[in-house]
Order: sequence, then C-alpha cells, then structure tokens
Amino acid sequence: MKIDLTDTTSSKINKALVQGRRAIGTPAVGMVLTLVIVTDEENAYDALRAANEASREHPSRTLVVIKRISRTPRARAQARLDAEVRVGAEAGTGETVILRLYGEVTEHAQSVVLPLLLPDAPVVVWWPVSAPLDPAKDPLGALAQRRVTDTYASEQPIQELTARAEAYTPGDTDLSWTRITPWRSMLAAALDQVACEVTAVEVEGEEFNPSVELLAMWLADRLNVPVTRALSSGPGLTAVRMETDHGSIVLDRADGSLANLSIQGQPDRAVALKRRETAELIAEELRRLDPDDTYASALRFGVDRLGDEGPAEWVATPAPSAQRAERSPEEKAPAQKAPAAAKKAPAKKAAAK
Repeated sequence: MKIDLTDTTSSKINKALVQGRRAIGTPAVGMVLTLVIVTDEENAYDALRAANEASREHPSRTLVVIKRISRTPRARAQARLDAEVRVGAEAGTGETVILRLYGEVTEHAQSVVLPLLLPDAPVVVWWPVSAPLDPAKDPLGALAQRRVTDTYASEQPIQELTARAEAYTPGDTDLSWTRITPWRSMLAAALDQVACEVTAVEVEGEEFNPSVELLAMWLADRLNVPVTRALSSGPGLTAVRMETDHGSIVLDRADGSLANLSIQGQPDRAVALKRRETAELIAEELRRLDPDDTYASALRFGVDRLGDEGPAEWVATPAPSAQRAERSPEEKAPAQKAPAAAKKAPAKKAAAK
C-alpha cells in the first residue's frame, strides 16, 4: 500500500502510517529499529532495495531522506516536504517513508526525522554516498546509536580513511570494513590450524579499494609484522600471503567467488568467499549495535601509514605506542601469533596478549 503526501508535515506522515497499518490489518508495531538512509535520487532506489531485503532479518521502519536541489533563489526560500508512505508488501517486513525535502527544510532534516523515529528503539543512520566527514557531528548522525558509511563510494577512498580515523566516534562503522569479515574469519581459522609465528604478510587487491587497506591495517595491528600492499586487477581483494616459520599460508581468490586456501604441509582446499551484496552487508551491521572496537583499532593503526608511499605499495610497521583494542572471538587466533621479536619488548608483549 502506498500513500502519497504533498507539502505535508511529520504529524500527517505519522497519521498516514497508522492508517496504512489499519488498512492492511496489522495495527501493531513489530519493528525492532529505525533505519535512516540519507541519499540522493540517483542512489535512492538501490539503497531502498537493499534495506527492504535486510528488513527480512531486521524488521524496521525505514526513513529515506532525499534533499532535493532547488535551482532558483525563490525555490530555495520556500520550505516543502513531500512524502511517500509504504506499508505491507511494498515495504518488505516493516514500514518505509520516503521523505523529499525542498528549500530551507533541507537544512533541518533532523526536525523532520525526529518525530518519525520508533519510540524506545535503536536508530541507525546509513549514508550510501556522500557521507559527512564526521558522521557523529552530523545532525542526523547525532540521533543514532550506529552510523554506517561506505568509503568505497567516495571519490578518494584511501584519503577518506584518514578522515574517518581522525573523526572516529564509538558507533561509527563502514561497509568497506564489513566486506572483509569473511576474510578475517578465514585467516583466523587458518592460523588456528597450525602452531607458527607469522613473520610477514602481503595483501593483494585492486587499486583504490579501502577494504584492501583495512585488511592490511588489521593484520599489521594484530600480528605486529610488516604488511605489504600489492596491486592486482581485482575484483576487490584477491589474495593474502602470510610467511611463517613453518612455511606459507595463502588465501587466494582470483574470481571473486571461490577461494583457495593453501597451508604448508596440508592439502589445498576450496572455500566459498564470494563478494556480497549491499543487503547482506547492511543486515550484518544491524546485528550488532554496540561500538566496533576492532574496527576502531585497525582504522587508527594504519592512518599515518598511508602517506608518502601511497596506496599502491606501503609497509605498515608496528607502532610501539599503538593501543590494542580487545580482540573479538573471531580474531583471537591472529592475536596469538605475534612474532618472537615482538615478545622481547615489554610493551609489545602486553599488547600481543
């Protein structure tokens, strides 16, 4: 069911939501969170489709905020709010409200969104494109427990990682980090199978891909070893090669779907490591609404190592003063594989634990 409202208010939108629920016979509200999507007309369709698919796992009220550009001074001086309310099959398992803001109201989007938030429910704000440099200080971001950006969609993704690190606030996360969750899990599992010490790592992937840089930062942060960035034609991440005192461990994914895991002394095995759709990434982020300390640690560790060497080739050497966040269960294996050289320094020994 769709209800179109022109030149409306937040109060009228709330009434339309109640009317729509009653019309389809579901007056109760069974949603667990509010997802606010801040985007433009060009990307609104894809973002909303991903949110609707994710709502099968996380029933939510989805608010799509689209700030329309006014081309004349007269139009910019006028404030107008148009809305499209969707309930039932049109909105997945939740409710959807598409908000189009015109004129001066574009500067006060939080005033429009605030009355539409579900009471006593978490709020997640997602910027598919054009995210602010400091999401926590954005008026809409300030309403949320979690703020999701996507560095991959920016014009200069590697440089934006620096800005993300400088402005990081607990609750921030990025879909470029979410994309490497299967890689981190697989590498942790591989190191769990052999008793060894990692001495060097090479991460291979396409140029200007922030997921490649984040994976390299995470490995350097956890293992205290030199991590080299190598270029490939993609797609995305293509390989991780770890040199250990018991031989090489290689996770190679050339086609973006099926990877080959090679461990010295063991037969090679094929593992599923496909590139995931945006809906899967958003669904993963909505599963946990607490701050991601592992992401924060990896992001801060590598930010000052993306300088003169450039994103194509750089070596992330361990910083003695770098803080180590508490390891998550999926990463406890890499955390235990610090090299012997690192154990000699008291500060590093404590960090490795």
